[in-house]
Amino acid sequence: MLPSLVVFDMAGTTVVDDGQVPEAFTAALAEHGVAVGPGDIRGVRGAAKRQAILDLLPKTGDREEKAERVLAAFREHLARLYEGRVREIPGAQDVFEWLRAHGVRAALNTGFDRETAKMLLEALGWSTGTVDAIVCGDDVARGRPAPDMILRCMQLTGVASADSVANVGDTMLDLQAGHNAAVRWNIGVLTGAHERALMAAQPHTHLLASVAELPRIFAPGQPGSGT
Repeated sequence: MLPSLVVFDMAGTTVVDDGQVPEAFTAALAEHGVAVGPGDIRGVRGAAKRQAILDLLPKTGDREEKAERVLAAFREHLARLYEGRVREIPGAQDVFEWLRAHGVRAALNTGFDRETAKMLLEALGWSTGTVDAIVCGDDVARGRPAPDMILRCMQLTGVASADSVANVGDTMLDLQAGHNAAVRWNIGVLTGAHERALMAAQPHTHLLASVAELPRIFAPGQPGSGT
């Protein structure tokens, strides 16, 4: 059985993350006097970046204003770190093309704001014609683990039933969002922020080494690689 829609995360799932995202977080927060460790950053991976920053800032009266300044610094650091280094997870575009050839819609959802997502998509050549919809963290009221971004992808692509949707991501929050959206296929990939043990503890239907393995779940006669 083929889904009607597959919703993919970006960094760590379809876009290579060589540590640029946590490095940009750490640098942006340090500029504003907030020291964080790898565990702090790991705990917010997959969240909308504005909310992630809020969660990492001390609860002071100027927290909201400070979060906006940190977010602007995060964008600048990330753009510098990704400059000339943006590349797809090997096989990601092939998967998009396989889905299109089989009449399946594809969407990207990301905790990045629209400006950051646009930078990555332009660098990859994915701005037009690659996927059917792109939903960013600032497009919805609630980021992951809420299902809002997945539901928005469904709305934009005209898919009414979550039972015909697959969700693919590399973080615990990705899988929690897929579970909360009640998707039929909730698929973790092991190319990003969280390792197998953490992903396996979340609600999921499959765990894959990479997004490149996705067609094996849906191709007739080919067993999925799952747990």
